[in-house]
Amino acid sequence: MTAPASSAPPLPDPTPYQGAPERHPRRPRHPLDTAADPEAVELTAPAFGPADVDALDADLTRQHSGEPLGERLTVTGRVLDRAGRPVRGQLVEIWQANASGRYAHRRDRNPAPLDPHFTGVGRCLTDDEGGYAFTTVKPGAYPLPGAGAWRPAHIHFSFFGTALTQRLVTQMYFPGDPLLPYDPVLAAVPDPAARRRLIAAYEHQLSLARGALSYRWDVVLDGPAATWTEEGRR
Repeated sequence: MTAPASSAPPLPDPTPYQGAPERHPRRPRHPLDTAADPEAVELTAPAFGPADVDALDADLTRQHSGEPLGERLTVTGRVLDRAGRPVRGQLVEIWQANASGRYAHRRDRNPAPLDPHFTGVGRCLTDDEGGYAFTTVKPGAYPLPGAGAWRPAHIHFSFFGTALTQRLVTQMYFPGDPLLPYDPVLAAVPDPAARRRLIAAYEHQLSLARGALSYRWDVVLDGPAATWTEEGRR
């Protein structure tokens, strides 16, 4: 059977992002015949595992038998729509490097040490006010191979809608990081206002109350003030 023609837009030009061009897709998208097989889309969908989301998933410092290394912090915020209304029951996932700047992934060739007590992944569901909260350690900076640049501390965020095919991916940065002006990924965001919206705000009173440095980062899913996502959607 002949595969259906793809209606997807052409792949974006990777020119603005000079850090690691080999990560940019070079082959055309492979169309899935969802009309003939409605379940075909599940071939590219993520797998969340058999367990429900629980509180331990949102605390990346308690997922192993020992204490992870690094500066403890909390990241809280709200997920909102274009009208400022809370998005309830939103699945939020994060992943990050450890305090030394290394991911717990077999393809990470950074010579920085791994932390046996830190995997660097978490998830939660937004509450009735659209709120989310994570406890983790501050990720370390790391060099981009062959790019002559360093990535500043950042946390990757993923937001799922009502279906696995509704997903937005972005990154959160920390205020005052001296590497921000030199980050090729952040520099690839053309709008300065959109770049600023990717930087969290430090919450001093919350830091005192929780005993860990605390940051707030609200996310707007669409509209003119939407948080920039890696798909280039606003």
